[in-house]
Amino acid sequence: MAQFAIVTDLDRCTGCRACTVACAQENRLKPAVLWTRVREIGPDGRFPELQMHFLPVTCQHCGDPACIKVCPTGASHKRPDGVVLIDREKCIGCQRCQQACPYKIQHFDVAAKKMEKCTLCAHLVDRGDAPACVKTCTTGARVFGDISDQNSRATKMLEAAGPKTYRLLPQAGTNPSARYILRRQPWSDFHPNAE
Repeated sequence: MAQFAIVTDLDRCTGCRACTVACAQENRLKPAVLWTRVREIGPDGRFPELQMHFLPVTCQHCGDPACIKVCPTGASHKRPDGVVLIDREKCIGCQRCQQACPYKIQHFDVAAKKMEKCTLCAHLVDRGDAPACVKTCTTGARVFGDISDQNSRATKMLEAAGPKTYRLLPQAGTNPSARYILRRQPWSDFHPNAE
């Protein structure tokens, strides 16, 4: 079974936020609504050799999504390719999915009284394209692919990184499909909900 995911090489991410802008434009998001956020971590080190680190966070399109388990209407659901979506027609705006998600990535549309979140640009994926955030990444830090396919570029990128691959909050038990590569610092300093 397919599992589409974004693999992000954090050593290449410059924090430019092109992914955030591309996501907002592609999905016609309202001002101040972000389905892709870039967290700043740092500075790290000692002057004059300081470094900043950046952590792009979006829906993790989990293998075992907590949001689906708590959704009373079936609005939160998972496609056969691993993409987790919210059916706005079925959503009653109870916000249980947001409360259950360890990554806190859903957004409540107050006007529509509906939940929304990253769709992994399913409309683009369905026509064989990559998500907008991946296509616009200025450094090539983000790669999209089927991580269950040993020949996909995403899988090859993970294999090349070896033990320096990570998932966000694996202890939450949601089996997030998004993967991160980091070679230069302990992973424990990175947290998706840190401000």
